Amino acid sequence: MSGPLSHLKVLDFSTLLPGPYATMLLADMGAEVLRIEAPDRVDLTKFMPPLDGKVSTVFSYLTRGKDTLLLNLKQDGAADKVKALVKDYDIVIEQFRPGVMDRLGIGYDTLRAINPRLIYCAITGYGQTGPYRDRAGHDINYLSLAGVSSHCGRKQSGPPPMGIQIADVAGGSHHAVMGILAAVIHRQHTGEGQFIDISMTDAAFALNGMAGSACLAGGQEQAPESTLLNGGSFYDYYQTSDGRWLSVGSLEPQFSARLCDTLGVPDLKSYALSQNPQHQHQLKSALQAAIAQKTLQEWQDIFADKDACVEPVLTISEAAEHPQLKAREMVIEVDRGDGTYQKQIGCPIKFGKVGM
Repeated sequence: MSGPLSHLKVLDFSTLLPGPYATMLLADMGAEVLRIEAPDRVDLTKFMPPLDGKVSTVFSYLTRGKDTLLLNLKQDGAADKVKALVKDYDIVIEQFRPGVMDRLGIGYDTLRAINPRLIYCAITGYGQTGPYRDRAGHDINYLSLAGVSSHCGRKQSGPPPMGIQIADVAGGSHHAVMGILAAVIHRQHTGEGQFIDISMTDAAFALNGMAGSACLAGGQEQAPESTLLNGGSFYDYYQTSDGRWLSVGSLEPQFSARLCDTLGVPDLKSYALSQNPQHQHQLKSALQAAIAQKTLQEWQDIFADKDACVEPVLTISEAAEHPQLKAREMVIEVDRGDGTYQKQIGCPIKFGKVGM
């Protein structure tokens, strides 16, 4: 595959989501990726429904653009094969618990001795150090320990199980790719490889961003529905008459004024800018009552030509057909290998000038 990373070769020892998503991004940008698949170790994503033929749709998605080598890393001679391969590769990505690759005879120190320019990225739940380094976990656990879950959701119902894997992908995958590409630049200047330690919990903690700074530097502990952006203001979702939802993000004065005028509550414009929780509650109640009077499609038609930061909550199928995402080619067709094609989410990183 052509692309800005076409000069890079990646050995991928990862399974499930964080590592494979990271190497998919690298492959989408042109890197040559070789998956090391252990025939004796089941990758759950391979059989996770729904299936397309004999293989899971998510597995087809995560492995696109990659080659595969079946290799049982515990068998005699497997380590020697990896050592021979790594001479010609730029990057290794693995997702085992700390120490596993060392026990297999292919840890960082061993591979670096063979290829000093090697960039080695280890993605784990808690990182290579600390008391939790060997502890098992999943996305929901990392978000919980990182404080993210504590200020999401509603006061009465508690933190929601997210529909996407935030710590895995925004935490593990994306930070791994950023670290790898920074290491590539470092190597271009120094000739040296690098060990990259990605903790999904660290990354999730960093994603607290604005809420984290308010807590750590401002002394304000975060809680559900307590701030401007987590349900504590009119910035929220509102149910329509047909049971669908409308998102309202009209924070700036020009947008909130347009919102209030459109919904027929112009006298509440000043409440949108108020820090008084009572004012926010009154405005929110008025918006709920107004939005509940019409269907989602009616509101889409009304706000179509109004620049007010109001958009419908779409299903994935609807989003795939939205003219903006279609114009951005965010749904692509990938050859299954037999001349037939599977629809997949496209790469969100676009290169080249607009119109080229």
